[in-house]
Amino acid sequence: GNNPGNVAMASSAQRSALVGVCMMLCMASVEGFMGTSPLAGLGLRQHVSAACSSKAVFSGASLAQRTSRTVPSVSTLAMNGPMHAAIDKVVKDNKIVLFMKGNQDFPQCGFSNTVCQILKACNAQFEDINVLENELLRQGIKEYSQWPTIPQLYIDGEFLGGCDIVIDMYQSGELVEMVERVMAEAD
Repeated sequence: GNNPGNVAMASSAQRSALVGVCMMLCMASVEGFMGTSPLAGLGLRQHVSAACSSKAVFSGASLAQRTSRTVPSVSTLAMNGPMHAAIDKVVKDNKIVLFMKGNQDFPQCGFSNTVCQILKACNAQFEDINVLENELLRQGIKEYSQWPTIPQLYIDGEFLGGCDIVIDMYQSGELVEMVERVMAEAD
């Protein structure tokens, strides 16, 4: 009926409108993501556009085959090649990367703020990636790390963990040593 998620029950016109809206939202996310992130320019627009195109889902299938199960989930799209490759590139190309809510100048969650303050206390120069700018990225980083929460800290290509783990590593002195070593290697 009126539930846009129920594709099987939608009329042909409603399905066409839903496909259009999905594609517009997906491309708007990609456009916003491409212009404001260190991931910009990695060729995501074409790959994500193809991944977001739902036209194939609605053409050539019987009404019984057109169920919400055939529409790729955000999670599936997040780990469909291009997003995984883009995240992997950022993690490997930067010595210290924090996937967070907001950015280091304006954290938008207490946990992200805590990790930023700890990194600053360690004199770490780090890249911040704002997961709030793109839902595919927000889900993709969780799948990439197999870790359900944000923030996520990567040092020297290795996933360290979230806020609690970073606090423990900072209090033990392990994080300071790791940051000093990585920063010295970068010079």
